[in-house]
Amino acid sequence: MSKRLIRTFLSVPIPNTVHSLRDGLQNTVTTHGAKVKWIRKGNIHLTLKFIGDVPEDDVEKISHTIKDVITSAPSMEFDISGTGCFPKKTRPRTLWLGINGDLTPLQNLVYNLNDALDPLGYPKENKEYVPHLTLARVNYPQKNTPDISSFLNTNYEPIKLQINKIQFMRSELFFKGSVYTILDTHYLT
Repeated sequence: MSKRLIRTFLSVPIPNTVHSLRDGLQNTVTTHGAKVKWIRKGNIHLTLKFIGDVPEDDVEKISHTIKDVITSAPSMEFDISGTGCFPKKTRPRTLWLGINGDLTPLQNLVYNLNDALDPLGYPKENKEYVPHLTLARVNYPQKNTPDISSFLNTNYEPIKLQINKIQFMRSELFFKGSVYTILDTHYLT
């Protein structure tokens, strides 16, 4: 019996158009010497739930639970539009693209996934799910704060996001960044 832990999360793949948009948006941030870490193109995704460290032996059970939850979930379509940051413009930690449309079906899906995984020992999130695509992170402490005014005021053509599958992902942390591996893919109806 394996006790090895692997870091996992649930996500939705995103359209390739987002990658070229990310490149253009990098030029809208004035760093003023601040370190802004942009997410590698292949790693941009819509996170549904960060599960965290799980024993390798639990992977199949978690995957089966995910499949049970999404068998009744319909495919969904949203617009990727707008930019934003967490927690505040004057001290941003995360720069993101917005997900817009009727978010209720997506929020219900995330709620149901949280509800189903909680009894397995993977606790529900305490905060409301806010769908977004993380593009960059700013870690503190550091002396400087980037100016993201232009980033926040950038307009671009909305990009369609079709959600018809969920990926159960493994994340391995390395010096040059995270490497993601698909553990399983589940399709919505």
